Amino acid sequence: MNTWHLPDPHSQPEFYSDVASKRLLAFVIDTVIVALVSLMIVPFTAFTGLFFFPALMAVVGFVYRVITIATGSATWGMRILSIEFRTATGARFGLTEAFLHTVGLNVSFAVFPLQLVSVILMATTERGQGLSDMVLGSVAINRPARY
Repeated sequence: MNTWHLPDPHSQPEFYSDVASKRLLAFVIDTVIVALVSLMIVPFTAFTGLFFFPALMAVVGFVYRVITIATGSATWGMRILSIEFRTATGARFGLTEAFLHTVGLNVSFAVFPLQLVSVILMATTERGQGLSDMVLGSVAINRPARY
């Protein structure tokens, strides 16, 4: 496990620069991907998937987020925009963190005031952490260069 700590937002602000807006755009990209995958699944349900399409999208979205975050510490939308999640110790997300973060996201969507609090926190905290991030002690950062 990686033991380096999270970048300091004061001495290393480049790690947090524009992350909140990138997360929003990544969410839009991920939603489009999930919608397309869900549409591709509908014919395999004998088109009954159209009757429960929002629920289908919710399940596909949950699985998509857990798998992509667990395998790369970021969804595909986040990877396109060069951001990723890190744990409180600076390590990349594994399956447990990906699952817990996705559960937190879905709970926030289910209870609108929680989503509102999360958005406000992302816009106002020095590390741009949402509610799930605060609970888990995680952050989204601009992906550091690989060497």
